[in-house]
Amino acid sequence: MTELRLTGKTEDGNHLALVDTDGAEFSLRISDTLRATVNQPRLTSVPAADAVETISVKEIQRRLRAGDSFEQIARDGQTTLEKVERFSGPIMQEREYILDRARELVMRKDVHRIEMTFKDVALAKLAPRGVDTDEVRWNTWRLPDGTWHIELHYPNRDGNGIATWIFDLARRALDASDDNGAWLIDEDAPARPVATGIIHSEPTHPSRIEPTRIEDVFTPAVEEKPETPRLAVIRETPTPADSQDGITARAKVPSWDEIMFGHKTQEEPEEN
Repeated sequence: MTELRLTGKTEDGNHLALVDTDGAEFSLRISDTLRATVNQPRLTSVPAADAVETISVKEIQRRLRAGDSFEQIARDGQTTLEKVERFSGPIMQEREYILDRARELVMRKDVHRIEMTFKDVALAKLAPRGVDTDEVRWNTWRLPDGTWHIELHYPNRDGNGIATWIFDLARRALDASDDNGAWLIDEDAPARPVATGIIHSEPTHPSRIEPTRIEDVFTPAVEEKPETPRLAVIRETPTPADSQDGITARAKVPSWDEIMFGHKTQEEPEEN
């Protein structure tokens, strides 16, 4: 690998001027990606030379089980990604084992009395709505109370949708933890926490933004149909009460030919 040394900026100010050990000159455009990389406090995969490793193998595995990313653990523990990956095998296998147990959990039976697992039920709800089931991704991590958080990521018109559940391995129980998760397995939406009496005036405040529900993404809007007008019954012969009021005739209901073609089927005598 050729080593380059920075000598400054080019005359236009948009590139860095570099030179190698043989005196050959190079230039590197100052892009947004380059600025973001240079401004990072530290590369996540390579600790600083004077950094002291502050994380144990047990802590690495605890944080992996809790769902922290490899990069976050390496950065916080002043260690390398290679070390985190080296001790991640048993934990990632455990998380995959939990996912398998959750996905094979029998939820119901179909019309043919065939058992439908949690995975079958969820994918059967997504597939008819044009979701590519090959693009569906699952994830899980352990919660402080010993249960497991289950996530299902699926493509939708907004880019990516997420549905979540809580899985208790000991009880073999699965409960939706958001509206999308409840909709996918045809359960009632989980109870929302009671909101405080504070009303924020900013329309963009998170407390005033309604979450996007999965059924809103996939269910087309239903147009209201105008109500069909009803025909009133009109009597041709006056009732006795009408005769007392001096009414001698009633309006005649037009025939279907009159409605369609605008003329009478036969001449009728005019009322005096």
